[in-house]
Amino acid sequence: MSDVAEAIRQLRTEVASLHAELIRWGLVVWTAGNISARVPGADLLVIKPSGVSYEDLTPENMVVTDFDGNLVEGDYAPSSDTFAHGYVYAHMPEVGGVVHTHSTYATAWAARREPIPCVLTMMGDEFGGDIPVGPFALIGDDSIGRGIVETLRGSRSRAVLMANHGVFTIGKSARAAVKTAAMCEEVAKTVHVARQLGTPHPIDPADIDRLYDRYTNVYGQK
Repeated sequence: MSDVAEAIRQLRTEVASLHAELIRWGLVVWTAGNISARVPGADLLVIKPSGVSYEDLTPENMVVTDFDGNLVEGDYAPSSDTFAHGYVYAHMPEVGGVVHTHSTYATAWAARREPIPCVLTMMGDEFGGDIPVGPFALIGDDSIGRGIVETLRGSRSRAVLMANHGVFTIGKSARAAVKTAAMCEEVAKTVHVARQLGTPHPIDPADIDRLYDRYTNVYGQK
């Protein structure tokens, strides 16, 4: 139990500080958006409290819930998206972090219910293909979570555009999911601009496979 308590303490600090990255990369406005992290060794998650300003977020006011959204630790109500995050953790054990944003360009694609086509090497690298669209679902239960899992299970993309809503990203850690959210907005913007100039050319699927394999297995420090 002491290991779980220490993990929660560390994740409160990490999740609180990572929310500043959403501001830094222009992915959120006002109190919208949230980040969560899975607590290793327990069916628990750490998530942002509902409706609290980003400048007021501290490790102490991060909230701990179980995967059904029940409050376990904290003095605040958890994010309204907690049910969605919990469903993802319960059904995708490889996921350690979930991020939700309404970033402008990616959400514009979601409003059109249109996948972002893989026309950039950055997309082949990071997403392994198109960024898919998930079904429309209302906030309040695990419907959004079910849509995320159904869309991303079996997909190489770690981002999904939930129809008429916004972006959800997953990662092995909360930090990895934040990176994916930033990359999703960047490619959404670039492909949008490319479309204003003409018709973007899709990358051959075989080349996408090679890009994704190199980025996954070769790129960076090992």
